[in-house]
Amino acid sequence: MKLQTQIPLSKQPDNHIDYESKLVLLGSCFAENIAEKFEYFKFQATTNPFGIIFNPIAIGKIIERCLNKSYFTDEDVFYHNEQWQSYDVHSKLSNPSKEDLLKQLNNLIDLTAQQLYSTTHIIITLGTSWVYKLNSSNQIVANCHKVPQSHFTKVLLSIEDISASLKRIVDSIKSINPNVKFIFTVSPVRHIKDGFVENNVSKAHLISAIHSFLSHRAQSRCHYFPAFELMMDELRDYRFYADDMLHPNQTAINYIWEKFNDVWIHPEASKTMDVVDTIQKGLQHKPFSPKTQAHQAFLENLEGKKQTLQNQFPHIVF
Repeated sequence: MKLQTQIPLSKQPDNHIDYESKLVLLGSCFAENIAEKFEYFKFQATTNPFGIIFNPIAIGKIIERCLNKSYFTDEDVFYHNEQWQSYDVHSKLSNPSKEDLLKQLNNLIDLTAQQLYSTTHIIITLGTSWVYKLNSSNQIVANCHKVPQSHFTKVLLSIEDISASLKRIVDSIKSINPNVKFIFTVSPVRHIKDGFVENNVSKAHLISAIHSFLSHRAQSRCHYFPAFELMMDELRDYRFYADDMLHPNQTAINYIWEKFNDVWIHPEASKTMDVVDTIQKGLQHKPFSPKTQAHQAFLENLEGKKQTLQNQFPHIVF
Protein backbone atom coordinates (compact mmCIF):
# COMPACT_ATOMS: atom_id res chain seq x y z
CA MET A 1 0.00 0.00 0.00
CA LYS A 2 1.35 3.41 -0.99
CA LEU A 3 0.60 6.11 1.54
CA GLN A 4 2.29 9.01 -0.29
CA THR A 5 3.20 10.20 -3.74
CA GLN A 6 6.95 10.42 -4.26
CA ILE A 7 9.00 12.84 -6.33
CA PRO A 8 11.24 10.96 -8.79
CA LEU A 9 14.88 11.83 -8.13
CA SER A 10 17.96 10.70 -10.03
CA LYS A 11 21.60 10.44 -8.96
CA GLN A 12 24.07 13.07 -10.17
CA PRO A 13 27.00 10.82 -11.16
CA ASP A 14 29.10 13.53 -12.81
CA ASN A 15 28.46 16.21 -10.23
CA HIS A 16 28.59 14.25 -7.00
CA ILE A 17 29.77 15.60 -3.65
CA ASP A 18 32.53 13.76 -1.83
CA TYR A 19 35.07 14.50 0.89
CA GLU A 20 37.32 16.33 -1.56
CA SER A 21 34.50 18.71 -2.48
CA LYS A 22 34.47 22.25 -1.15
CA LEU A 23 30.98 23.58 -0.50
CA VAL A 24 29.55 27.05 -0.03
CA LEU A 25 25.94 27.30 1.19
CA LEU A 26 24.11 30.62 0.95
CA GLY A 27 20.59 31.81 1.61
CA SER A 28 17.75 31.17 4.01
CA CYS A 29 17.70 29.44 7.38
CA PHE A 30 16.95 26.15 5.61
CA ALA A 31 20.42 26.39 4.06
CA GLU A 32 21.74 26.32 7.61
CA ASN A 33 19.65 23.22 8.41
CA ILE A 34 21.34 21.35 5.59
CA ALA A 35 24.71 22.87 6.47
CA GLU A 36 24.43 21.34 9.95
CA LYS A 37 24.31 17.94 8.28
CA PHE A 38 27.44 18.68 6.26
CA GLU A 39 29.13 19.89 9.43
CA TYR A 40 28.11 16.80 11.40
CA PHE A 41 29.50 14.52 8.69
CA LYS A 42 32.68 16.63 8.43
CA PHE A 43 32.45 17.80 4.83
CA GLN A 44 34.37 20.92 3.81
CA ALA A 45 31.53 23.44 3.93
CA THR A 46 31.15 27.16 4.56
CA THR A 47 27.70 28.50 5.35
CA ASN A 48 26.32 32.03 5.18
CA PRO A 49 29.46 33.95 6.17
CA PHE A 50 27.35 37.14 6.20
CA GLY A 51 24.45 35.50 7.98
CA ILE A 52 21.06 34.34 6.75
CA ILE A 53 19.92 36.20 3.62
CA PHE A 54 16.46 35.42 2.27
CA ASN A 55 16.19 37.17 -1.09
CA PRO A 56 18.19 36.64 -4.31
CA ILE A 57 19.02 40.31 -4.89
CA ALA A 58 20.75 40.63 -1.52
CA ILE A 59 22.58 37.32 -2.04
CA GLY A 60 23.82 38.54 -5.41
CA LYS A 61 24.87 41.89 -3.98
CA ILE A 62 27.07 40.38 -1.28
CA ILE A 63 28.63 37.95 -3.78
CA GLU A 64 29.50 40.83 -6.12
CA ARG A 65 30.97 42.76 -3.22
CA CYS A 66 33.22 39.82 -2.35
CA LEU A 67 34.36 39.14 -5.91
CA ASN A 68 35.06 42.83 -6.59
CA LYS A 69 36.69 43.32 -3.18
CA SER A 70 34.34 46.24 -2.53
CA TYR A 71 35.22 46.68 1.11
CA PHE A 72 32.77 48.12 3.60
CA THR A 73 33.32 51.76 4.57
CA ASP A 74 31.72 54.18 7.02
CA GLU A 75 29.00 54.85 4.44
CA ASP A 76 27.91 51.20 4.51
CA VAL A 77 27.13 51.02 8.23
CA PHE A 78 24.73 52.81 10.58
CA TYR A 79 24.09 53.04 14.31
CA HIS A 80 20.80 51.69 15.67
CA ASN A 81 19.76 50.17 19.00
CA GLU A 82 23.25 50.75 20.39
CA GLN A 83 24.82 48.64 17.63
CA TRP A 84 26.63 49.35 14.38
CA GLN A 85 24.98 47.43 11.55
CA SER A 86 24.87 47.08 7.78
CA TYR A 87 21.81 46.63 5.61
CA ASP A 88 23.79 44.17 3.47
CA VAL A 89 24.30 41.56 6.21
CA HIS A 90 22.44 39.75 8.97
CA SER A 91 21.99 41.32 12.40
CA LYS A 92 24.15 38.59 14.01
CA LEU A 93 27.14 40.56 12.71
CA SER A 94 26.12 43.74 14.55
CA ASN A 95 28.78 45.23 16.79
CA PRO A 96 28.92 48.08 19.36
CA SER A 97 32.20 49.18 17.74
CA LYS A 98 32.09 50.55 14.21
CA GLU A 99 35.77 49.84 13.67
CA ASP A 100 35.41 46.23 14.81
CA LEU A 101 32.37 45.72 12.58
CA LEU A 102 34.12 47.09 9.50
CA LYS A 103 37.18 44.97 10.19
CA GLN A 104 35.07 41.84 10.63
CA LEU A 105 33.02 42.45 7.47
CA ASN A 106 36.09 43.18 5.35
CA ASN A 107 37.87 40.10 6.64
CA LEU A 108 34.81 38.11 5.63
CA ILE A 109 34.99 39.61 2.14
CA ASP A 110 38.54 38.32 1.73
CA LEU A 111 37.70 34.92 3.18
CA THR A 112 34.52 34.47 1.12
CA ALA A 113 36.22 35.59 -2.10
CA GLN A 114 38.92 32.99 -1.53
CA GLN A 115 36.28 30.31 -0.97
CA LEU A 116 34.35 31.28 -4.11
CA TYR A 117 37.53 30.90 -6.15
CA SER A 118 38.11 27.34 -4.92
CA THR A 119 34.65 25.94 -4.21
CA THR A 120 33.34 22.96 -6.19
CA HIS A 121 29.65 23.29 -5.28
CA ILE A 122 27.53 26.30 -4.35
CA ILE A 123 24.12 25.59 -2.82
CA ILE A 124 21.79 28.59 -2.87
CA THR A 125 18.48 28.37 -1.00
CA LEU A 126 16.04 31.17 -1.77
CA GLY A 127 13.50 32.07 0.90
CA THR A 128 11.27 34.83 -0.40
CA SER A 129 10.44 37.07 -3.34
CA TRP A 130 9.35 39.85 -0.99
CA VAL A 131 12.04 42.48 -0.46
CA TYR A 132 12.37 45.77 1.38
CA LYS A 133 13.72 48.86 -0.34
CA LEU A 134 15.32 51.51 1.83
CA ASN A 135 13.46 54.70 0.97
CA SER A 136 16.50 56.95 1.36
CA SER A 137 18.54 55.06 -1.25
CA ASN A 138 16.04 52.81 -3.06
CA GLN A 139 18.39 49.89 -2.35
CA ILE A 140 17.10 46.41 -1.55
CA VAL A 141 18.32 45.35 1.89
CA ALA A 142 19.29 41.95 3.25
CA ASN A 143 17.99 42.76 6.73
CA CYS A 144 15.92 45.59 8.20
CA HIS A 145 17.55 45.35 11.66
CA LYS A 146 14.29 46.35 13.37
CA VAL A 147 14.46 49.83 11.86
CA PRO A 148 10.89 51.26 11.71
CA GLN A 149 8.94 49.95 8.70
CA SER A 150 8.24 53.52 7.58
CA HIS A 151 11.85 53.64 6.35
CA PHE A 152 11.15 50.92 3.78
CA THR A 153 8.90 50.06 0.88
CA LYS A 154 7.89 46.42 0.54
CA VAL A 155 8.10 45.07 -3.03
CA LEU A 156 7.43 41.70 -4.66
CA LEU A 157 10.23 40.76 -7.06
CA SER A 158 9.05 39.70 -10.50
CA ILE A 159 9.99 36.35 -12.00
CA GLU A 160 12.14 38.24 -14.50
CA ASP A 161 13.95 40.14 -11.72
CA ILE A 162 14.77 36.94 -9.85
CA SER A 163 15.88 35.06 -12.95
CA ALA A 164 18.13 37.96 -13.95
CA SER A 165 19.67 38.05 -10.47
CA LEU A 166 20.46 34.32 -10.67
CA LYS A 167 22.12 34.85 -14.03
CA ARG A 168 24.33 37.59 -12.57
CA ILE A 169 25.27 35.39 -9.62
CA VAL A 170 26.21 32.41 -11.79
CA ASP A 171 28.01 34.43 -14.45
CA SER A 172 30.06 36.41 -11.92
CA ILE A 173 31.22 33.30 -10.04
CA LYS A 174 31.85 31.28 -13.20
CA SER A 175 34.05 34.10 -14.48
CA ILE A 176 36.57 33.25 -11.74
CA ASN A 177 35.65 29.58 -11.15
CA PRO A 178 34.33 28.09 -14.42
CA ASN A 179 33.98 24.51 -13.14
CA VAL A 180 31.86 25.25 -10.10
CA LYS A 181 28.48 23.50 -9.85
CA PHE A 182 25.34 25.28 -8.62
CA ILE A 183 22.46 23.68 -6.76
CA PHE A 184 19.39 25.88 -6.32
CA THR A 185 16.64 25.13 -3.83
CA VAL A 186 13.59 26.93 -2.48
CA SER A 187 13.18 26.98 1.28
CA PRO A 188 10.16 25.07 2.59
CA VAL A 189 9.89 27.55 5.50
CA ARG A 190 6.57 29.41 5.30
CA HIS A 191 6.82 33.22 5.56
CA ILE A 192 3.35 33.73 7.01
CA LYS A 193 4.14 37.28 8.17
CA ASP A 194 3.79 38.22 4.52
CA GLY A 195 0.33 36.63 4.47
CA PHE A 196 -0.82 33.15 3.46
CA VAL A 197 -1.63 33.99 -0.15
CA GLU A 198 1.36 36.30 -0.38
CA ASN A 199 3.69 33.53 0.82
CA ASN A 200 2.44 31.21 -1.90
CA VAL A 201 2.86 33.90 -4.54
CA SER A 202 6.38 34.51 -3.26
CA LYS A 203 7.36 30.83 -3.47
CA ALA A 204 5.75 30.53 -6.91
CA HIS A 205 7.87 33.42 -8.19
CA LEU A 206 11.04 31.80 -6.84
CA ILE A 207 10.27 28.40 -8.36
CA SER A 208 9.24 29.86 -11.71
CA ALA A 209 12.32 32.10 -11.83
CA ILE A 210 14.76 29.27 -11.04
CA HIS A 211 13.26 27.01 -13.70
CA SER A 212 13.13 29.85 -16.22
CA PHE A 213 16.80 30.48 -15.57
CA LEU A 214 17.76 26.79 -15.73
CA SER A 215 15.87 26.26 -18.99
CA HIS A 216 18.33 28.59 -20.71
CA ARG A 217 21.44 26.97 -19.21
CA ALA A 218 21.36 23.36 -20.40
CA GLN A 219 24.45 21.36 -19.42
CA SER A 220 25.86 24.40 -17.60
CA ARG A 221 26.40 22.73 -14.23
CA CYS A 222 23.31 24.37 -12.72
CA HIS A 223 20.73 22.17 -11.02
CA TYR A 224 17.57 22.27 -8.95
CA PHE A 225 16.90 20.19 -5.84
CA PRO A 226 13.20 20.03 -4.84
CA ALA A 227 13.43 20.67 -1.10
CA PHE A 228 10.24 22.75 -1.17
CA GLU A 229 8.35 20.10 -3.14
CA LEU A 230 9.51 17.31 -0.85
CA MET A 231 8.06 19.19 2.12
CA MET A 232 4.83 20.17 0.37
CA ASP A 233 4.11 16.96 -1.57
CA GLU A 234 5.78 14.02 0.17
CA LEU A 235 5.49 15.13 3.80
CA ARG A 236 2.50 17.51 3.61
CA ASP A 237 1.42 17.08 7.24
CA TYR A 238 1.72 19.37 10.26
CA ARG A 239 3.46 16.62 12.21
CA PHE A 240 6.53 17.43 10.12
CA TYR A 241 6.57 21.05 11.30
CA ALA A 242 8.13 22.61 14.38
CA ASP A 243 5.94 24.08 17.11
CA ASP A 244 5.61 27.36 15.21
CA MET A 245 3.95 25.44 12.33
CA LEU A 246 6.21 27.33 9.90
CA HIS A 247 9.62 25.63 10.00
CA PRO A 248 10.29 21.97 9.15
CA ASN A 249 11.00 19.94 12.28
CA GLN A 250 14.03 17.69 12.68
CA THR A 251 12.22 14.69 11.18
CA ALA A 252 11.46 16.67 8.03
CA ILE A 253 15.01 18.02 7.84
CA ASN A 254 16.40 14.49 8.19
CA TYR A 255 14.04 13.24 5.48
CA ILE A 256 15.00 15.98 3.00
CA TRP A 257 18.67 15.47 3.83
CA GLU A 258 18.36 11.74 3.06
CA LYS A 259 16.86 12.59 -0.33
CA PHE A 260 19.67 15.07 -0.99
CA ASN A 261 22.16 12.41 0.05
CA ASP A 262 20.66 9.94 -2.41
CA VAL A 263 20.99 12.40 -5.28
CA TRP A 264 24.20 14.28 -4.60
CA ILE A 265 26.53 12.32 -2.30
CA HIS A 266 29.01 9.92 -3.91
CA PRO A 267 28.58 6.29 -2.77
CA GLU A 268 32.17 6.15 -1.50
CA ALA A 269 31.55 9.29 0.54
CA SER A 270 28.49 7.61 2.04
CA LYS A 271 30.77 4.90 3.41
CA THR A 272 32.96 7.55 5.03
CA MET A 273 29.85 9.22 6.43
CA ASP A 274 28.99 5.97 8.21
CA VAL A 275 32.40 5.98 9.89
CA VAL A 276 32.03 9.65 10.85
CA ASP A 277 28.58 8.95 12.26
CA THR A 278 29.96 6.11 14.39
CA ILE A 279 32.70 8.38 15.74
CA GLN A 280 30.28 11.24 16.42
CA LYS A 281 27.92 8.98 18.34
CA GLY A 282 30.87 7.55 20.24
CA LEU A 283 32.04 11.03 21.24
CA GLN A 284 28.54 11.83 22.49
CA HIS A 285 28.35 8.63 24.53
CA LYS A 286 28.20 9.16 28.30
CA PRO A 287 29.43 6.06 30.15
CA PHE A 288 28.08 4.93 33.52
CA SER A 289 31.57 3.84 34.58
CA PRO A 290 34.21 5.82 32.69
CA LYS A 291 37.16 4.14 34.44
CA THR A 292 36.32 0.56 33.52
CA GLN A 293 38.56 -1.42 31.18
CA ALA A 294 35.66 -1.87 28.79
CA HIS A 295 35.21 1.87 28.43
CA GLN A 296 38.95 2.48 28.06
CA ALA A 297 39.00 -0.11 25.27
CA PHE A 298 36.02 1.66 23.68
CA LEU A 299 37.90 5.01 23.76
CA GLU A 300 41.03 3.41 22.32
CA ASN A 301 39.03 1.89 19.47
CA LEU A 302 37.33 5.25 18.85
CA GLU A 303 40.68 7.03 18.77
CA GLY A 304 41.97 4.51 16.25
CA LYS A 305 39.00 5.20 13.96
CA LYS A 306 39.60 8.95 14.27
CA GLN A 307 43.27 8.63 13.38
CA THR A 308 42.58 6.38 10.39
CA LEU A 309 39.98 8.81 9.07
CA GLN A 310 42.12 11.90 9.67
CA ASN A 311 45.07 10.28 7.90
CA GLN A 312 42.84 9.85 4.85
CA PHE A 313 41.15 13.27 5.13
CA PRO A 314 43.38 15.76 7.01
CA HIS A 315 40.68 18.43 7.00
CA ILE A 316 38.46 16.32 9.30
CA VAL A 317 38.75 17.46 12.90
CA PHE A 318 36.63 16.17 15.78
